[in-house]
This record gives sequence, C-alpha cells and structure tokens, in this order.
Amino acid sequence: MRLTLLSGVLLAVVIGALAAMTASGETGPVTSATRDHLKTAMQGEAFAAAKYQLYGEHARKSGNNELADLFERAAKVERFEHLQEEADLAHLVGDNAANLEDAIAGESYEIETMYREFAEQARSAGDTAAASLFEEIRRDEMGHRDAFKAALEKLHTKAGH
Repeated sequence: MRLTLLSGVLLAVVIGALAAMTASGETGPVTSATRDHLKTAMQGEAFAAAKYQLYGEHARKSGNNELADLFERAAKVERFEHLQEEADLAHLVGDNAANLEDAIAGESYEIETMYREFAEQARSAGDTAAASLFEEIRRDEMGHRDAFKAALEKLHTKAGH
C-alpha cells in the first residue's frame, strides 16, 4: 500500500494535467481515441517510472547495486523516453503561464477534493495512518499551489513591464 500511495502522489501532477488537457477539448494532430490512449499510456509510464525509482532505492539500501542500477535505467527510459514522447505527441506542455495555471488547477483539485475526500474516507474506515498521510500531503500541496500562484503573479508582473 505504501508504494501505491507514494507513486499515486507522484502521478497527481500528470493526472491533473491530463484532465485539463482532456477538458480543454484540444486534440491537436491526433484523434480523440488516440488522445485517450496517450493519457492512459502516460499514466502507466509515470507510475512505472516512480515505482522503479522506489524499487531501485530499496535494492540499493539492501546492498544490491546491480539490481538498483537495472531499476534506475528502466525508470529513466519510462520517464525520459516513453513518457516524454507521449507527452510531446499529446502537447501536454504549454507556455510557462499555461503550465503554471494547469499546475495551480491540479494542486487545487488535490487540496479541495482529492486529498480531503481520501482523508475523510480513510478516517471513516479506521485507516488512521492513511488519513494522516493524506492530510499531510494535502498541506504540502497547499504550499505547491501557493508557490505556483506566486510564480504566475511574478510572470504576469514581468510581462507587464
């Protein structure tokens, strides 16, 4: 469960961006079905990259550097080749202002809906450790959102001068 929670956290930004990408209605040079496949593929690649990084860290801590290197090489391919190529095709990354706005929207969703609901549901189910983790992450996401908002304001201020 710990791996799933940690990897899920790492995927939150990608998922938020993909949700915004889908909501925008912009399909670019690919069909709607292909865009949906790219979204699913990016989620899988991001999860695999995060998972393999964690596996590599564990292998290194347990003294198996060869296995750690294998996991880390695979993680790099998942992230810097597969995910990157799919993201390029899906036009995931925009200009700096658009990227900040998307990040703010994703963090806001995590704060206002996702982690709040996850914490409440975990608490109701008696999963106090998970509820505490979700609440802690929610607070971290508030800091991310606020930092992105400040960066966006700074970007707008610079553009206005």
